Amino acid sequence: MSPDPANRRSTGSARDPGSFRDPTSQVFSIDGEIFRGLDQHALADYQAAAQTTFFPRLLTEGAVVGTDLLASPPPELSQWAGVLRHDRVSTITYPFEWAFEMLRDAALLQLDVTAAALGEGFITKDATSYNVQFEGSRPVFIDVGSFQPLRKGEQWYGYRQFCELFLNPLVLQAVGGVAFHPWLRGAIDGISPSELAPLIEGKQRLNRGLLVHVRMHARAENRYADADSERDISNEMKQAGLGPAVLSAQVANLRRTVEGLTWKAQRSTWSDYSDRGHYSDNDLAAKDRFVADTIKAHPGAAVLDLGANDGRFSKLALENGASRVVAVDSDHLVIDRLYRHLRDTGESRILPLVIDLANPSPGMGWRGVERRSFTDRMNVDIVLCLAVVHHLALTDTVPFDLIVDLLADFGSDLVVEFPHRDDPMAARLLARKRSGLFDHYDRPQWEAALGRRFTINATETAPSGRRTLYRCTPL
Repeated sequence: MSPDPANRRSTGSARDPGSFRDPTSQVFSIDGEIFRGLDQHALADYQAAAQTTFFPRLLTEGAVVGTDLLASPPPELSQWAGVLRHDRVSTITYPFEWAFEMLRDAALLQLDVTAAALGEGFITKDATSYNVQFEGSRPVFIDVGSFQPLRKGEQWYGYRQFCELFLNPLVLQAVGGVAFHPWLRGAIDGISPSELAPLIEGKQRLNRGLLVHVRMHARAENRYADADSERDISNEMKQAGLGPAVLSAQVANLRRTVEGLTWKAQRSTWSDYSDRGHYSDNDLAAKDRFVADTIKAHPGAAVLDLGANDGRFSKLALENGASRVVAVDSDHLVIDRLYRHLRDTGESRILPLVIDLANPSPGMGWRGVERRSFTDRMNVDIVLCLAVVHHLALTDTVPFDLIVDLLADFGSDLVVEFPHRDDPMAARLLARKRSGLFDHYDRPQWEAALGRRFTINATETAPSGRRTLYRCTPL
C-alpha cells in the first residue's frame, strides 16, 4: 500500500486508491501528509510490534518508513481505532520501473524484514513488491500494517506473493534472459510459478532453490487448483506443527536463492553512450554550463532527468544545488549500472528508473487508478530533456507538438536540447528515413511547437552550431 497516492502535494483529503485491498489498514493523504487508519485489530498488532526490539531497530535503520502513532489524529480519520503518520516517500515507483538489481535489493529487504519479525514471534502478512519503495538508491519497506503476531501453526501467507512479485520476475530475467518489466506491467499480481516453470531449462532445473520455489511450487499450484480438490491446506499445515523455525528456514532459503540470481547482460544499445564521442569538448562544456546555471537559479529544486543514461547531468544537478533527482532511461542495463554505482557510493539523492518515454507507465489496476501513471506521480521543479527529442521525433515518429505536450504534462520548468539536422546523431537517424518524410524536422518548427506550451526564456546554440538548448517555463 503506497504512502502517497499521487505524489503531488495537494490540499484536501484522499484515500490512496491502492490501499483498499486491506480493509484493516488504509492509507490517506491529507493536506500533503500521509496517514494510515487502523481498525482495532490492526491497532493491537501495531502496538504489539512497537513493543518489540526488531521494529524500532528497523525504523532507526531506515529499513521501514518513518512512522508515529498519533494521540490526536486528523478529524477526517476519527472513525479509525488508531491513526499512524508516515514520512512521505519522495517519489512513488513500481517494480516494473526498477532495474534488475533494484528488484533484487527490494526482495532482500522484504526477506530481512520478515526474518527480523519472525525472530520475535511476528510475521509480515503481505510480501508484495509494491510494499517497497526507493528513496534514491535506498529501498524502504512501507507497509507497516503488514506486521502481526505469528499464530501457532500458521504458514507465511506472504510466500506466494513474494514468489510472484519478487522471486519469479528475478528468475525470468536472470535465468530466462527475458526482461521482467513488460510482464509485471501487464500483470499486476505478478508471475505465477506455473507460468515460469516451463522457462527453466538445462542445468538450472537442478538448482535447488528453483526446484523448491518454482518447479515444486508450480506442481502444487496445479494440483490444488483442481476444481475437485477441497483440501483445507491451512488446517493441514497447522496439524503438521508448522512453527517459527520452519518459517525462518523457508525465508533463509529464499534469501540464498535470491542472492544467487544475477543478470549477466554486458552490453545494450546505450550502455557505451557515456563516452559521448559525438560531442566536441566545447559543446559538452557549454551544455554543462547551461544546465548548471539553470539549477543554481533554483536552489533545492527537485529535478527529473529524462534520458539520463549514465547519470552525468543528474549528478551535475546535485553538484549545483538540486535536492534530489529522478533519473529515467528506457535502457535497462544503463539504469542497472547507474543504480549499482549510486548504491555502492552511498548516493541516495538520485532515483534511477526504467521508463520508455514513448510508452511510459500508464494508470493500472482497479479502475485504472490503483497504480498511478508515471506523469501523475512526478512532483518536480525542473525537467531536463537532453539528447532525447531527436529520438522521439525520428525513431518513434512522434510529432513535435505531442513531444511538447508530454513535457508540459509535468507542469515544471524545462531545459530541453534540440539536435539540428546536421548533428551526427540526428543525421544518422534521418538517413534511415524515406526522403521528404521528415522535412519538418528543423529548428523553426520545433520552436513553434515549444512556444505553444512554454515561454522560452533563454537559448544557447552549441559552439559547433549543431544543437540548441532552451530554458523554458510553462504557460
